[in-house]
Amino acid sequence: MSDTYDIIIIGGGPGGYNCAIRAGQLGLKVACVETRKTLGGTCLNVGCIPSKALLHSTEMLETAQQDFEGMGLTGEVGFDLKKMMAAKEKTVEGLTSGIEYLFNKNKVEHITGFGKIVDATTVDVDGKTLKTKNIVIATGSEVATLPGVDINETTIVSSTGALELSKVPGKLLVIGGGVIGLELGSVWRRLGSEVTVVEYLDHIMPGMDNEVQKQALRIFKKQKVKFELSRKVTGVTKSKGGLKVATEASAGGKPKDIDADVVLVCIGRRPFTNNLGLDAAGVKTDKRGFIETDHYKTSVPGIWAVGDCTHGPMLAHKAEDEGVAAAELIAGKAGHVNYDVIPGVVYTAPEIASVGKTEEELKEAGIPYKKGKFPFTANSRARANHQTDGFVKILAHAETDEILGGHIIGANAGDLIAELCVAMEFRASSEDVARTCHAHPTITEAVRQAAMDVEGWTMQM
Repeated sequence: MSDTYDIIIIGGGPGGYNCAIRAGQLGLKVACVETRKTLGGTCLNVGCIPSKALLHSTEMLETAQQDFEGMGLTGEVGFDLKKMMAAKEKTVEGLTSGIEYLFNKNKVEHITGFGKIVDATTVDVDGKTLKTKNIVIATGSEVATLPGVDINETTIVSSTGALELSKVPGKLLVIGGGVIGLELGSVWRRLGSEVTVVEYLDHIMPGMDNEVQKQALRIFKKQKVKFELSRKVTGVTKSKGGLKVATEASAGGKPKDIDADVVLVCIGRRPFTNNLGLDAAGVKTDKRGFIETDHYKTSVPGIWAVGDCTHGPMLAHKAEDEGVAAAELIAGKAGHVNYDVIPGVVYTAPEIASVGKTEEELKEAGIPYKKGKFPFTANSRARANHQTDGFVKILAHAETDEILGGHIIGANAGDLIAELCVAMEFRASSEDVARTCHAHPTITEAVRQAAMDVEGWTMQM
């Protein structure tokens, strides 16, 4: 194939591979440059997918161990960690090979190597020069590190190492009470680890609705996860029995050492934009390394950027939508992403999902609102399934009734939030959802009942 392209995409993660496939569908000549031999980026290889495989396996294990007897089911259930890890890898392999298939189907060239921008029309891949009309930067993000805590991926691990542990840690200390830390902490807790979460703030899951944060904390504590809130880790040293984690109050002082066998660093992620040739090409970044964009266009005509290396939530589905939009714009079509309707999900048990504004954001903005809330304890299917933790909360404009936000903590929250996303995309009112017939008995009825509660006529027990 010729080395002259319509688009060269640097990065084969969710933003990059979706951009490449869409561009191929639109008839453009496309190459996708990726350092890994497999496509899918962090998400498919060492992030979203393998973690969800382990979350599902361990949730099934815990359900069998703790809830089967109450359902009248008998028999002991154990686990084989080696086989569990193999099942995870099989899932990853199937999905990454699926992207290769879609590349071939849509005539996208997959180039393995490190892509570096020379100028707006030239990309260097390990010494080989490629020419193109457009460049899309989709290099994603990498693990943020903590001073005084050196990750070795054996005893002090990032999310990558936490997915590859060969044995269950007796004591796992998680630095960071965000999404990744809570998910991976849940995996190893279910397998037998004593899990302690150290969080700098006085609450977990920053950015989530306050009521959801409080309910989630109560549930996780009930699951025997220990929390050290308003504390920071100042260092990790080896001790006779494992590791000693030094902490102090976030405001300073009040030191406290915590013993651990494995420390998981989950303080967030940072854009992967170093050594890409951005400065030489004139591509502007901010102080944290994020690429500045305007509708995916960078400061250099012909160079675009999508996904985690740009501003906004670091979510695979946000990157996917941006990749598609960028490809469509390059092809001369309309490309658009509605940033007011990007859901976020925490895949713990119960799941936690959110879209749109939180109650705190509406108050701060001075937007008049009304809210409706419905507990899963009052949902017939949830009670039949023994999944009664949590609630659905809907926020709507006090004058127009347009849905402004939705927040769910409960079983299948990640799936339930989709209904509210669709409603918000079409600027529906809470009454629209309340008057839409939902099948009975289903978990989805809780969403309808919350909408009814906004209107003041919920059928709640």
